[in-house]
Amino acid sequence: MSLEFGHKNRPLADRLRPNSLNDFVGQLHVVGDGKFLRHVIESRQPLSMVLWGPPGVGKTTLARMVAEQSDYRFVELSAVSAGKADVKQVIDEAAGYKRMGEETVLFIDEIHRFNKAQQDFLLPFVENGTVVLIGATTENPSFEVISPLLSRSKVITLELLSKEELVSIIRRGIKELRGRRLGAGAVELLAEMAAGDARAALNGLETAASLSAKTITKKVIEDAMQQIALRYDKSGEEHYNTISAFIKSMRGSDADAALFYLHRMLESGEDPKFIARRIVIFASEDIGMASPHALTLAVSAFEAIERIGLPEGKYILSQAAIAMAKAPKSRAVADAMSASIQAVRDNPRAQVPLHLRNAVTGLMKDLGYQKGYKWKANYKHEKGFLPKELNGQRFYSESRDPLEKQG
Repeated sequence: MSLEFGHKNRPLADRLRPNSLNDFVGQLHVVGDGKFLRHVIESRQPLSMVLWGPPGVGKTTLARMVAEQSDYRFVELSAVSAGKADVKQVIDEAAGYKRMGEETVLFIDEIHRFNKAQQDFLLPFVENGTVVLIGATTENPSFEVISPLLSRSKVITLELLSKEELVSIIRRGIKELRGRRLGAGAVELLAEMAAGDARAALNGLETAASLSAKTITKKVIEDAMQQIALRYDKSGEEHYNTISAFIKSMRGSDADAALFYLHRMLESGEDPKFIARRIVIFASEDIGMASPHALTLAVSAFEAIERIGLPEGKYILSQAAIAMAKAPKSRAVADAMSASIQAVRDNPRAQVPLHLRNAVTGLMKDLGYQKGYKWKANYKHEKGFLPKELNGQRFYSESRDPLEKQG
């Protein structure tokens, strides 16, 4: 089956999508001579896989090549918008085509956005060969893809494109934009600003062409990239800036700011489970014993997000963010944890006191194991519970003010 890639009304990045490995740029560690994915494509023997890597590095293109080179149907779904009914429809159609001798590659973009129930639904159809599943994800599949599905798929890690590889792609792009040329330094600047993302580079080039009469200068490139760039980028500095601001806002008990940064992330496409995980961590790290039930609320929010997803999950995350912001704060748990870890590292040979050891034989009892220990609640042995090297040390202090604000 042949796929059409060259329609002039399509975005530049789509028009330049390569049809063969000879035109593909980058990822030589998986598509170079003798490498795994090249073998899969050239042998015309597709198998289920997960393509893991940052945006704009060729995940969709490689999935299309796997299907095209093997004459398989190629069906693409986005986990952001597709529901179980959409998946079921594709599976039913694939089963019908299979009966007629035609196989199907089902490509699911952002597969990490599918919840466990949706992934479980896919599993039997991957196992029985109704579809060859190719998932694309920017998140670690070890955490985001269920183990049974992961065990039946080959995980292929893709990398950011180098500046030189982006320059090559941009030069191909300018040839497609007839009547435009790149001024001095414009190619290099665009390659730098695209930061390893071919789609961003080509979108920037296309936007720059719309802003210029003929010559695309460095200034035009800067203006174009500012127009198309989100102020929040999952793979860039603003990702870390925004999640940092979200956490600091909750720590500072500013619910309004926490909500602003929360919804900036969600509106920009952040995985809600990533945010929910940060809330769970916050509940112990920054609230801790000042309000122990905060952890229960945070874990409940995470589990609810797993089951419900977006858009309804926005209510859950909003409630959790407000609750964390308004809760009393204490670093006592975090400080106690750090102090105890340091004590472990400083005392690698510290022995468990004899009276705390488990006496399962007569010899052990004769040696003093468990001597003087009484099985009752709150029993305080005269020799304490820490190794003798650490006697008297305190890691956790109940006297710390639970309402203190950490900067």
